[in-house]
Amino acid sequence: MKKIMFYCQHILGMGHLVRSMEIVRGLLPEFQICFINGGEIIKEFPFPAGVEVINLPAIKTDSEFKTLQVVDTSFTLAEVQEIRKNQLLEIFDKLQPDIFMIELFPFGRGKFSFELIPLLERIKASQKPVKIVSSLRDIVVTKANRLKYEEKVCNLMNQYFDLLLIHGDPNFYSLAETFTRLPDIKCEIKYTGFVVQEQPENLVLAPEDKILIESEKPLILVSIGGGRFGHELIDCIIETAPILKQQIPHHIQVFTGPFIPAEKLHHWQKLVANANNIKISRYTPNLLNYMQKADLSISMSGYNTTLNIMTTGVKAMILAFTGNDDQEQKMRAEKLDKLGIVKMIQPHELQHKIFATKIIDYLKTQNQTVKFDFKGVEATASLLKKLTYQTQAV
Repeated sequence: MKKIMFYCQHILGMGHLVRSMEIVRGLLPEFQICFINGGEIIKEFPFPAGVEVINLPAIKTDSEFKTLQVVDTSFTLAEVQEIRKNQLLEIFDKLQPDIFMIELFPFGRGKFSFELIPLLERIKASQKPVKIVSSLRDIVVTKANRLKYEEKVCNLMNQYFDLLLIHGDPNFYSLAETFTRLPDIKCEIKYTGFVVQEQPENLVLAPEDKILIESEKPLILVSIGGGRFGHELIDCIIETAPILKQQIPHHIQVFTGPFIPAEKLHHWQKLVANANNIKISRYTPNLLNYMQKADLSISMSGYNTTLNIMTTGVKAMILAFTGNDDQEQKMRAEKLDKLGIVKMIQPHELQHKIFATKIIDYLKTQNQTVKFDFKGVEATASLLKKLTYQTQAV
């Protein structure tokens, strides 16, 4: 059985982890997978059986992506960086994979070069031929110094990588729209289609989830991904709930995300303790089930959430994260709004009276269906199988 070492580093949200794990599911059982998680552990996050998961000492970032921070503060950042670098080298030496797959780098995660470059050098020096793959979403975050950034990415891709997998549909967004030097990358480049979440088999819902999902009452679902940003959306929903209660039948279910500070969650829960049309919970692994049930989804506009919207067909209002001048979510939201698939929320609309009107008016509209390539999991598995044949032939 061919072996894959899959590195994923989520630092602010959890979208990179979710997308990577869907890819991993599609690689089972034909590959032996060692999944390296460099981000904060989410205890409730469901890893599939048969995957070896190794959690490095976790590193996260501040909300503006400016500084790296350790999750376990008994260690300094420098200490954790050294531990992680050595651990990755040891994992590779022991596993001897056929493929090393790395999520986002070198198009992002440049701050993790301290551990990734030594690992890539070790792989290149290995006597066993190992194929190196970059796993990339559809839109790249545009950097301030674009020329320098794109030159560095091209150099790293051409020095180390054998394959670039773009998990998107060029009919929605071509990578060339956010990365102008794509023709200068010499390795093979393949679009896989979008990586979407599948409904888990033999799903057993928790009692509180079962009640809401099977209820006949109209459901408004509110979510903000990992929970480190998007707090203004939940603040507005809490203020809007009393107005909606007077005008439409519904229940509002809010999920704050696993990284929400405990004091923030408790504050919100206290604010709605006496309201019977809104409930605020931390996290559910069954968000897709809620989205399938919902009459309206209100959320941030990250890759995984918007793909869930597109595949379930739920009516949706989405708010773009723009911290650190990050335009990725805004670009995706604007395109989806233009296509009539969602309603993009503008920051100035997050005032309870305005927002209540927007919700009620939008519920009366008809959203558009879409036809894009959602076979990213299957295509990724097929391309990696083909790559192992090339390795075998070397």
